[in-house]
Amino acid sequence: MSAPSQTAGREPADGGPLAARADALTKAYGTGPTAVLALDAVDVDIVRGRFTAVMGPSGSGKSTLMHCLAGLDSVTSGRVWLGETEITGLGDRRLTQLRRDRVGFMFQSFNLLPTLSAAENITLPMDIAGRKPDRAWVDTVVETLGLGDRLKHRPAQLSGGQQQRVACARALASRPELIFADEPTGNLDSRSGAEVLTFLRQAVDQLGQTVVMVTHDPGAAAHSDLVLFLGDGMIVDRMAGPTADAVLERMKRFDVIRHG
Repeated sequence: MSAPSQTAGREPADGGPLAARADALTKAYGTGPTAVLALDAVDVDIVRGRFTAVMGPSGSGKSTLMHCLAGLDSVTSGRVWLGETEITGLGDRRLTQLRRDRVGFMFQSFNLLPTLSAAENITLPMDIAGRKPDRAWVDTVVETLGLGDRLKHRPAQLSGGQQQRVACARALASRPELIFADEPTGNLDSRSGAEVLTFLRQAVDQLGQTVVMVTHDPGAAAHSDLVLFLGDGMIVDRMAGPTADAVLERMKRFDVIRHG
């Protein structure tokens, strides 16, 4: 077998065990001549205990890739695994249970319930599932995110950055195998966004979590261990140890192709 490309294609799995992977993942919307191909036979490995960022121009398929890896969207063809469990073809009930037990989610909108306190929002998914939180772990997450003095506050009493930290704590609280973050700083000012990215970095380095983040921001991507670049539904490049300047330069090449 030939060595994988260092600039495009599949992320090599030699960094450790995998939190997720996809083989020939294809997603099309619609049928016939009007079909839109969002993902075109994508192969990707997400190494456990690492922070992976996914970037690309609008319409490149980055959010679709995250949704398919997370089991939030069905695939047209190909196969997807979370850990050792293949999720393609799973029934709705089993898939819902797997997402609840093994995956954490962060979105651009915080999705906090306004009538609940921060503490209640953090443990809400486990409360719904009838699971008792691991109090020591939740306390560690709360301390790492600096939320100890905000637990009794409702969302309206918190800043945007604090609300996103609560959403981050909720994603971490069940100690999931994998956290998916879709533009988690999109609704935040630069200072609050930097805080959330720092906490995600700490979740990987200090708490041993695995994070996959979709972003359009080179500064956000610079917090990751690896950036996957998507274009026209395919992984066209990858960058280990990214810096904001290097990511920005790579993104400019998309603009040259699109407008050249």
